[in-house]
Amino acid sequence: MGTTRVKGLEEGKKEKKKEKKKEVKPKKEVRAKTIVRIANTDLDGEKKVVNALLNIKGLGHTMSRAVCIAAGIDPDRKLMSLSEEEIKKLEDVIKNPRAFGIPSWLLNRRFDPETGKDLHLVGQELVIKQKFDIQRMIDMKCYRGLRHMYGLPVRGQRTRSTHRKGMTVGVVRKKEGKSEKK
Repeated sequence: MGTTRVKGLEEGKKEKKKEKKKEVKPKKEVRAKTIVRIANTDLDGEKKVVNALLNIKGLGHTMSRAVCIAAGIDPDRKLMSLSEEEIKKLEDVIKNPRAFGIPSWLLNRRFDPETGKDLHLVGQELVIKQKFDIQRMIDMKCYRGLRHMYGLPVRGQRTRSTHRKGMTVGVVRKKEGKSEKK
């Protein structure tokens, strides 16, 4: 014996399916991102000040929190809520942290070889100084410089199983069929 279906129930199901298709979901509002420029870097204004400062090259967690405290800004505030004066104060603290009472052990370039001063570099200044430091080591032909020059690990890592990019890995065999006789 087969099963009988009631037509009214099937039609009701089809109508519900059609109703679901007709429902149009409202489109999400596209909000313009607020961008704040500090130390030649575009930062997201939706983030907290501490987290937004992490996107500046040369600032880590500890240093970004110290910059906020030295500037007198609450680290948990949104970056877009800062006034122009507060942003200017943040930039001043980032450029010259020693003048605002940040200890020297937080700086990223202590006892600079050229000047002998404690500096804190951010952005492109940091990248350029690093390149010059590496080039100076290569020119001196010290151990670290030679490792940089040959593209090998500098800080004592093992090379047996890692750092093999660009080199031949495995055994290369000679072809047996083609031997040169003169």
